[in-house]
Amino acid sequence: MKRLLLAAALFAGFAGAAQAAKYEIDARHTQVLFTYNHFGYSNITGRFTEVSGTFDFDAKDPTKSSIDVQLPISSVSTGVVKMDEHLRSADMFDEAKFPTASFKSTKVTSAGGNKLKVAGDLTIHGVTRPVVFDVTINSTAPKRDTPAAGFDATTTIKRSDFDVKFMLPGVPDEIKLNITMEAKAASEAPAAK
Repeated sequence: MKRLLLAAALFAGFAGAAQAAKYEIDARHTQVLFTYNHFGYSNITGRFTEVSGTFDFDAKDPTKSSIDVQLPISSVSTGVVKMDEHLRSADMFDEAKFPTASFKSTKVTSAGGNKLKVAGDLTIHGVTRPVVFDVTINSTAPKRDTPAAGFDATTTIKRSDFDVKFMLPGVPDEIKLNITMEAKAASEAPAAK
């Protein structure tokens, strides 16, 4: 039940950074969420509270953008301590062996209007699989005179594809990933003296 990536991640990523500018992911305004059904009774949502990585964004042509995101398994949170411990255990994410989930974009295509299809490699539990995120560009308006952008991204994966099979089929295979992300142009590094 640990497929966010994306998250990361998620998020939201892009590929092929030709003239893309460096952007910083605003971790305070970025959420990587996952949802799974629990024996038909409830739909549990958790999140990764930490996200890091590189993000190159071309506001004029988003298909030239790219993202490479890492999600520490230690940051998984459902709001229930015992559940979080179980998600990090060998039954699930197996943090001891696979401490990080990641997503790296490989291709971005336009889906019309403010929509994109972002293809890439999602790695969870040491297994890498291709996934495609449906991405909505929410805004590319500057924030306090700094270039900025915001996105939502969604996809559905099967946890068994990442060799996470605990309690199948009672707890269903499908995991929904939902990512919302803000980013701003990276600050210029100070000149060396």
